[in-house]
Amino acid sequence: MWYPLDIIIGSIFKALRGRTQQASDSEATSSPTSAIDVRNEHTDTMSHAEIIEVPRYYPPGVSEIIGRGGECFVGAIDEFTVLKYPCIPGDCESIQIEAQLLKVLGSHPRIIAFKGLTENGLVLQRASNGSLNDYIASQSFIPLDRRLLWCKQAAEAISYIHEKRVIHCDINLRNLLLDSNLDILLADFQGMLKSVDGNTILDGLSRECSKSYQPRIHGDYACVTTDLFALGSAIYFIMTGHEVFPELDSLEDDEEILSRFQKGLFPNGNHHCSQITEKCWKQQYRQAAEVVSDLSLIQVT
Repeated sequence: MWYPLDIIIGSIFKALRGRTQQASDSEATSSPTSAIDVRNEHTDTMSHAEIIEVPRYYPPGVSEIIGRGGECFVGAIDEFTVLKYPCIPGDCESIQIEAQLLKVLGSHPRIIAFKGLTENGLVLQRASNGSLNDYIASQSFIPLDRRLLWCKQAAEAISYIHEKRVIHCDINLRNLLLDSNLDILLADFQGMLKSVDGNTILDGLSRECSKSYQPRIHGDYACVTTDLFALGSAIYFIMTGHEVFPELDSLEDDEEILSRFQKGLFPNGNHHCSQITEKCWKQQYRQAAEVVSDLSLIQVT
């Protein structure tokens, strides 16, 4: 599992499913031949997982499936637009929650553009350069100034959604997409909407993978600091070109990863943002705007 053993069943479901996910809302050149729906009635072992293969299907207007986003396919409509729709026809709960969160967020240059909700799914902006995860993997060299810009743009996106009381709950490089200018677009909003007093209004049950997961007592809990912890892991990946603890597997070694984070044994990557990632992991930031400010100082120097 990707989470601590006490995490809620819904989060386990999404974590296990995420193991098979090849891409988020991004344009992908390779995608699975079928949707894999993993259901688990137990939180203490993977041996009880039931794997159900769901055949692909194409709603009207979709010419090809170019990726996966959680429980959904991402289908191309044209060069500017995609349709995000459920792998299991009619299973629209997560789609509806994401639509509500996107409506709350409105328009922002660092957020994937929401173009409407139809009976088939979410109509979204197409990120022409795919996910940041795939882009970094495909490049032999990426200039430092570009990496720093991505870090700042990711922090700007998170700062904005937090202003709207939205907690993303799954910040990672597969959900950081790239537009035609190679600028960041944050996508896959199946997290939480909080009230002014901190109560949860909406919850899409999405949670972080083990390498982005802030240790906490209740696995279903999420807030600004859990997002900032995940941002630290994302910045580390952007700057170093690999995930935290690359020698460990997110699924098979989740307990070791959790143990290291609990003990404060964070990666010692020697990169320009190392102090920022450490502050994210140690919960020394109160808000993402502080991360943006620190990254701006690095860009200047």
